[in-house]
Amino acid sequence: MHVNNIYEELITICSEENVLKDEPMSKHTLTQIGGKADLFVIPETHEQVAEIVRLRNKHDLPFMLLGNGSNMIVRDGGLRGLVLHLARLSGLKVEGTQLIAQGGANIKDASQLALIHGLTGLEFACGIPGSIGGAMVMNAGAYGGEVKDVIDHVKVVTQDGELLTLQKDELELDYRTSIIGKKKYIVLEAVFNLEEGDPAQIKETMADLTYKRESKQPLEFPSVGSVFKRPPGYFAGKLIQDSGLQGKGVGGAEVSTKHAGFIVNKNSCTATDYIATIEMVRNKVKENFGVDLELEAKIVGEDPEN
Repeated sequence: MHVNNIYEELITICSEENVLKDEPMSKHTLTQIGGKADLFVIPETHEQVAEIVRLRNKHDLPFMLLGNGSNMIVRDGGLRGLVLHLARLSGLKVEGTQLIAQGGANIKDASQLALIHGLTGLEFACGIPGSIGGAMVMNAGAYGGEVKDVIDHVKVVTQDGELLTLQKDELELDYRTSIIGKKKYIVLEAVFNLEEGDPAQIKETMADLTYKRESKQPLEFPSVGSVFKRPPGYFAGKLIQDSGLQGKGVGGAEVSTKHAGFIVNKNSCTATDYIATIEMVRNKVKENFGVDLELEAKIVGEDPEN
């Protein structure tokens, strides 16, 4: 792949300041780790997203969509090809009892806007760190609520660069899954159906959920969030805690002393440190309890060259 040639084509689609070469992914992930992306593109319109996808297909480029960088570990060797970031497609607005959110917006910001307008239905999302796009892919949920309870329809770009609108019954929303994830659609906009509620009650519910989250999770350090899925019949955090791993790690990474299900970037850790700590935890839990911990976080990118 000739990065310079692709770059020249990209700046005919997007403005020059929105196409970056060798962009450090550590600036865009919640873990604050990760090597450089060859090309990092920030489109401003739905049509630009579709054009970029078509360009990717024409050149058969490696491609990754970046939400807000949660739930992701980028290896120190970085990412080849093209990273698409929807930071400039992050608008939020309310029309009547509908909340309209662009794909790059944070779902917790959507929850706050609903509160301001006295709308109920998105309280569960007040502490979810992901983007609207990521929330749609995963049918995100917490504290008894989930996206499928309130979604009306979604606008997406397909892998062929086609713009589509999908109604709720076409989304195949289930536990942490959707047709969006299965078909690798890019979410441009989601429309939520909410209801008028008591602002004081909505605020109280969100304050309670925020307290539950902040009192249990190590939000004072960068992390990927919950590293492992819940194994059937167990709690990952409890298995890790009972293995005596809290406070232990490799390099600058550490199993959180506050919540064993989190691995934190305690001291300028690298992705290599973070991944080595994950493997240490998996090996110890397997040895002690015979349980295979499955990753909830995604590991992407290439190992660094020696």
